[in-house]
Amino acid sequence: MITKNLIRRRGRTLLTVLGISIGVAAIISLGALANGLEAGYDSMLSGSKADLVLSQPDAFDISMSAVDEEIGQAVLNLPEVVDASGMLQGIVQAEGVPYFYIFGFPEDSFLLGRFDIVEGAGLDSRQARRSRGRPLLLGSAAAEAMNKGVGDTLRIFESVFRIVGIYQTGGTLEDSGAVIRLRDAQSLLGRTRQVSLYYVRLRDPDLRQRFIARAERLWPDLSISSTEELANKQQMGDFMRGYVWAIAGLAIVIGGVGMMNAQLMSVMERTREIGVLRAVGWQRWRVLVLILGEALAVSLAGGLLGIGLGFLGLWAFSDVIVFFGATTSSISPGLLMQALVVVLGLALVGGLYPAWRAARLQPIEALRYEGGASGGQVRRAPIGGMATQSLWQRTGRTALTLAAISITVGAIIALEATVRGAAELIRNLSGGAEVMVRQAGIADTSFSALDERIGERISAMPEVIDVSGLLFTATVLPDSGTIFVIMGYSPQERAIQRFNVAEGERISTNHQIMLGRMMAEALDKKVGDSITLGGGRYRVVGIYESGVGWEEMGGIVTLRDAQRYTGRPRKVTMYLVDVKDPALAPAVVERINARIQDAHASLSGEFVEQMPDMQATDAMINGISVLAIIVGGLGVMNTMLMSVLERTREIGVLRAVGWKRRAILSLILREGLLLGVVGGLAGILVAFGLVLLMGQSPIIGEALTPRWELPVFLRAIVVALVLGLVGGLYPAFRATRLQPVEALRYE
Repeated sequence: MITKNLIRRRGRTLLTVLGISIGVAAIISLGALANGLEAGYDSMLSGSKADLVLSQPDAFDISMSAVDEEIGQAVLNLPEVVDASGMLQGIVQAEGVPYFYIFGFPEDSFLLGRFDIVEGAGLDSRQARRSRGRPLLLGSAAAEAMNKGVGDTLRIFESVFRIVGIYQTGGTLEDSGAVIRLRDAQSLLGRTRQVSLYYVRLRDPDLRQRFIARAERLWPDLSISSTEELANKQQMGDFMRGYVWAIAGLAIVIGGVGMMNAQLMSVMERTREIGVLRAVGWQRWRVLVLILGEALAVSLAGGLLGIGLGFLGLWAFSDVIVFFGATTSSISPGLLMQALVVVLGLALVGGLYPAWRAARLQPIEALRYEGGASGGQVRRAPIGGMATQSLWQRTGRTALTLAAISITVGAIIALEATVRGAAELIRNLSGGAEVMVRQAGIADTSFSALDERIGERISAMPEVIDVSGLLFTATVLPDSGTIFVIMGYSPQERAIQRFNVAEGERISTNHQIMLGRMMAEALDKKVGDSITLGGGRYRVVGIYESGVGWEEMGGIVTLRDAQRYTGRPRKVTMYLVDVKDPALAPAVVERINARIQDAHASLSGEFVEQMPDMQATDAMINGISVLAIIVGGLGVMNTMLMSVLERTREIGVLRAVGWKRRAILSLILREGLLLGVVGGLAGILVAFGLVLLMGQSPIIGEALTPRWELPVFLRAIVVALVLGLVGGLYPAFRATRLQPVEALRYE
């Protein structure tokens, strides 16, 4: 009976299934990316066959870990150690690939043995030493995606590498990257005499505790862990997984509202049928099971289709996602189980109330039901034309549709307002400087590494009066798991003066730190206390207030301390440039970009828009917007189709008294657009509520400073209108195709 009921209403069932499937497909695709990153790190670390790993404590990611290369020989000299090797990992842009992993190893590293050369030669071969250009081993997955082979070149930043071999490891993340010599990686990433970590092989596993005790005594500022423990500490996969759950929550809410709308319409449409079933002896629980079973069947169908679409999407974009270590094989049983949980949640959210309402129907009242908008007296809205009156008469359906639109629009604009607020805070980094400079061709601003000699060249320009370097990074506090932002400034330079020191004094030498007010209160630290970051100990000499949330989520150290912490001696993340006359700033930007090859300069007001990470964020928001419009649009279309079906005879009467097809088309489209506009306005209120809710999160919530600008609200209205248009277009077209005689016969 469940199957027959769904097949009888093919259009409604199909639209509901499609809406659910798109949400599930997004969960599957993004979850596969998270799984790919986690599996990649697990494979890379466990495949090393190392017993232990030395790394920087609390590093946000392996790419941000910094260990002095000089300890390598000291590790090898320990009696418990049979072999040790450093590895430097980085993320760069390479010939159109925005996120490309590179791994630097010494040419005699035991770790190179795990890279199976399937074509060409190894990194320590004669061919590699004689190659024109720096030698490079390219992963097989990357070679296929980039259409590269042995002998070809690969440009990374301004350096040209010669591909001397193609390798396989069985780990997608490594196979989608490249292996180069350690010294080349250090030069490329600005990490002179630094590695990300040291892999250690012991002479005997029984010597493990003795080595750990000795290493902790010799290098108290380093973390010693097994490869499995280090893999579990990586944060990238966790952040991606949190993003997946956010998408899942949005899919449940939007899809659940759409499901509830469709099921309620089904119950109303079958009121007399349910009355007959109750009259012939069906118990309430049986009616409840019937409606819930229909909701579950639709959800499961949407889930299965969504899983298929997720596989298809991963396959279609395999050349892109492979660089994140993801393939169709990244769709794990756990991810499928997560999709199943979402599907069951949709069935419960969308089917429970309609099922309860159906079970509450009294047989006599149900048998008397005549259909129509209300089944009783027609209620008129105090204002508005036919479109408004039609929506008003179907208040339940209208309210549910408006809820779906408002949640969709609210989630989008809350995210955009938050991102715009973050962008404005980043602009404040300039501190009044007219020009900002970062490294050219980077994948993310946090990986920018400008040589201090570039700052000297800029300061020598006659138009420039001051150049301040800034180096920033982030770490994770071990006790609380809180992100701690580290900013490095020279105490003598102008940029640090913009911070208002509320207590204590400014930093004046190394091993000192000024804490942001927010972080000082969170950690209960005062002037004179000490704090340990990444194995280094710093004395709190001041507490500052900047009015910028994320800046107060950390602390300021000297530029030299920050360089030592990140393993980037004589490097900065960006330069803040003050010019004598603001009118000369465009000329300074043009001159820097023309004369300094490794630098990318821009006006302070344009810097954020040109950041690669901000561009990636904008692309993410656009992707979420498209996804939400499709899912929400299908829900609106479902509603409007039900409205057309319910008003078939009414439309027949209008056609019979002379209404043209374009008038019918206009009426239905006006209803859809009216739903969109009202839903968009309600979505703005939802956005305020969501931001307020996010603001309750400790520390992170305090750092959120949404920026409510006119473009944010314009985007809300545009998205809402598109939702109404997408949802109303086909139902309007279908209404115009109704023939008057056939419509008047409709029962």
